[in-house]
Amino acid sequence: MEHLDVHANGSRFHVARIGQGRPLLLLHGWPEFWLTWEPVMQRLADRFQLIAPDLHGFGDSDKPDGPYGPDRHARDMLALLDALKLDRVGVVGHDVGGAVMQPMARQAPERLAGLFFFGFVYPGIGARMGAPDRLNEIWYQSFNQMPMAPEMVGATRDTCRAYIGHFLRHWAHRKDAFDDVLEVFVDNFMKPGNLAGGFAHYRASHAGRMAMLRGDAPALPPITVPTCVRWAEHDPIFPYAWTDRLSGTFGNLDLAPFPGAGHFAHRETPDRAAAEVAKFFDRIWSG
Repeated sequence: MEHLDVHANGSRFHVARIGQGRPLLLLHGWPEFWLTWEPVMQRLADRFQLIAPDLHGFGDSDKPDGPYGPDRHARDMLALLDALKLDRVGVVGHDVGGAVMQPMARQAPERLAGLFFFGFVYPGIGARMGAPDRLNEIWYQSFNQMPMAPEMVGATRDTCRAYIGHFLRHWAHRKDAFDDVLEVFVDNFMKPGNLAGGFAHYRASHAGRMAMLRGDAPALPPITVPTCVRWAEHDPIFPYAWTDRLSGTFGNLDLAPFPGAGHFAHRETPDRAAAEVAKFFDRIWSG
């Protein structure tokens, strides 16, 4: 695994890279950083060039000084492609990464060969995210916006482990998926600025989420980039039933359930995740 510091869009980004062949950009979610993709990267390194950055605010990349949402992350990632001299890539992501991929596809569709998503937020979810039976799942989205949140979560290594570890276990169907790297994740989020840097996404995304819940988000034309969605059947935060309106956001959609996994399908079942990613992009690039 090669680790790079890449300067793009006025910031420094840490990037992990391995493999050779057609390039795939891997975008992590929260509470994650590049390491979440390592099992998939190792499995695909003989077929693709895998590029896994830490998004702005996460891991060893620079930290924002305020809210930092998907549109800004998207501009960062497009500038990162320029810095790496990559004209066109496939993009794989979920969670925050999935939120970033949508404005990337709208800002520069010609740069993207295809989009591969696991679970993520898209406009068609609408008011369902805030339904009464979902409140016990989405409470963290409000807490993460609180000025006191970084101080409380990062008060000690134990408090950080309890908070980050809760989501890595609760959102996973395979509860031990992160056991081998939990302490590395705690190390990451205990670095100065990393808790606040990740929380900056929720602060920036709040207005858009509220508009989605109220049903008055602006209508946008469907994304035309070829899109594959493998939505986990056991994701407690993003139920599979929420895939019913994906065709309103993606005009060229290949949708199927991803069995036997929860929110972190790429980490819980990396063999199958890697196989699905390879199958989609082999088809896209061979066609």
